[in-house]
Amino acid sequence: MGLLEHYLAVEQPKMMRHGIRLLAIGDKDRLPPPVLRTLERAVKATQKNKGMTVVLALSYSGRDDIVRMVQAVAREAKEGACAIEDINEEVISAHMETRSIPDPDLLIRTSGEMRISNFFLWQIPYTELYITPTLWPDFREEEYLQALLEFQRRRRRFGRTDEQITQPLCSVGRNR
Repeated sequence: MGLLEHYLAVEQPKMMRHGIRLLAIGDKDRLPPPVLRTLERAVKATQKNKGMTVVLALSYSGRDDIVRMVQAVAREAKEGACAIEDINEEVISAHMETRSIPDPDLLIRTSGEMRISNFFLWQIPYTELYITPTLWPDFREEEYLQALLEFQRRRRRFGRTDEQITQPLCSVGRNR
């Protein structure tokens, strides 16, 4: 935890120079108070930055995020703030801890692990996965660039078949 606190303090000026916004998700209450204060300062200081967003997941659990979302939506339904029939993907997404960030395009999994490990369970249905045998501490810029090159070669279909992608979205000029 001392490394996290040190990193946040040292990197905050660089985040400001480069317009990087820092967000933190997960059970942050488990952090020691000095680390939590440093994290909160960095998040607040960078909240208006627009260049890039870095999401730091600390004690994050996709299942816990879903449980908290269900509890919040159930509470609203019980209080009459929403009807059960109105609960849809948008309502669910709006109650997730990740509501302020887009779903990820690429998930890099280090150590050759072939699982997602309870990470972003709701948010990754169309996320491209990149699995590398490289261990996290050894994952460097060269490996990152390799992951990005592989991602660029992929054809993103977002749940559609190749045939559905090649079909026109509308029938302009055709009889209805």
